[in-house]
Amino acid sequence: MQEEHRVSVGGLASSLVQSYRKTTSITNIEKKSFPSRQAVIRVTEELRELLFPGYLGRTTLCWENVEYYVGATLDRLFNEMSGEISKSFNHPAHTSQDATCSECQGRACRETLQFFQKIPAIRSLLEEDVQAAFDGDPAARDVDEVIFSYPCVVAISIFRMAHELFLQGIPLIPRMMTEYAHSVTGIDIHPGATIGRKFFIDHGTGVVIGETTVIGDNVKMYQGVTLGALSLPRDERGQIIRGTKRHPTIADNATLYAGATILGGGTEIGKGSVVGGNVWLTNSIPSHTKVIIEEPRLRIMQNLES
Repeated sequence: MQEEHRVSVGGLASSLVQSYRKTTSITNIEKKSFPSRQAVIRVTEELRELLFPGYLGRTTLCWENVEYYVGATLDRLFNEMSGEISKSFNHPAHTSQDATCSECQGRACRETLQFFQKIPAIRSLLEEDVQAAFDGDPAARDVDEVIFSYPCVVAISIFRMAHELFLQGIPLIPRMMTEYAHSVTGIDIHPGATIGRKFFIDHGTGVVIGETTVIGDNVKMYQGVTLGALSLPRDERGQIIRGTKRHPTIADNATLYAGATILGGGTEIGKGSVVGGNVWLTNSIPSHTKVIIEEPRLRIMQNLES
């Protein structure tokens, strides 16, 4: 019986390997070195510990030991992060064919250092985001509760780091970071989106924010909001035209209620405007405007089974 099992498994393995040779676009054997998803997630979570010291990770910090702790953490993360960034540069689409391994490593170290230098500024933005969540949600008891339990804090903190890496031109890793945040919060923010200060997503599940979205300061949105694209334009060969603005612009102080869908690169929501729940918009609205769906008619019928 065991011998038959070995023969059966061997035949299946051979068949599967043959399929690898035929489906080359989804097979990566003897080709490219990619960043490790597990390593990127681990680094992301440790970076969040530096963003919220004493809340995440080690909670027994004091002013006498915090600098030592931060220095040791940065030293370790520098090696891990630069190693994963170096792998991303090894991808043929992102480096010249004659680039050496040492050149990729040197560039990765420079990019990692540049990113680490941005962490204090990222923390300043996050302090305003957390305060916006506390100010915008009467159910919040204090800022501590917001940091510990609000999914938007997880998603936005990871987005703000990934966005800086995206601006630096780091391949693959920014998207891996935000898709990790998506998987744990239900909030999908592309790292290429531009998001201003004091940003708050209440509840959050099902929110989608596309790559070319521009969001101003002090914007609040609820669960299920989609800031997406219309049908994508194609060239004469039928290929999608990339590199154009496909997603909407949301001006300062706007509020987007649950289930609102706003589509198109030319669609602008004016300053201080309110978009009601389940509204579908593909055209711009001016500042200080409220858009709501007309109240539906209800049909109330007697329950004949009662």
